[in-house]
Amino acid sequence: MDFDTWLIYLAAAIGLSLSPGPNSLLALTHGALYGHARALWTVAGGALGFIIVIAASMFGIGALLQASAHWLVALKWIGGAYLVWLGIGVWRAPPIGLDLPAAASAVTAVTLFRQGASSALSNPKVLLFFGAFVSQFIDPDRPLVPQFIIMAGTFAVTETATEWGLAASAHKVRQWLARVGRRFNHACGGLFVAIGVALPLRG
Repeated sequence: MDFDTWLIYLAAAIGLSLSPGPNSLLALTHGALYGHARALWTVAGGALGFIIVIAASMFGIGALLQASAHWLVALKWIGGAYLVWLGIGVWRAPPIGLDLPAAASAVTAVTLFRQGASSALSNPKVLLFFGAFVSQFIDPDRPLVPQFIIMAGTFAVTETATEWGLAASAHKVRQWLARVGRRFNHACGGLFVAIGVALPLRG
């Protein structure tokens, strides 16, 4: 990939990372519930999920989904169901306090990592988007694997920085979040459920 092309890709990746989405919301929620240090596991899981999505897109699965309406419909419903399940979990989480509740401290790093990765992998529109997005920057005359490393690595860094910033910011406003109690959980959980319901219903 030429340096000029990479700069354009970097700008596009930053813009995409700054766009609101399920992983940004998850990082914000986990940063508030568990602290920004533990939320790094969520961010890492999301980054890995996006790397897998980019790999799948670059190696043809995006084109396969676009060609098969049945696979796309199935993935929409699976992804939507997962986001609804995740939203119910956030809705039912203990209210945020100035001290982390016992239930929050009991959540393992593996669970946070898995939720971050699953959130990135469960949205078929992300796969379709990357299928169209990365194709604009692929040079067919050069080996694909080095291009994948550069493109996936660049997006992973921009996405990690964005989600980490959200998690850290949420933890810093913890005192305000403690006052709103379960309303914050309900708002975030409701957004996850709304995204999950809307996902399979959209064309």
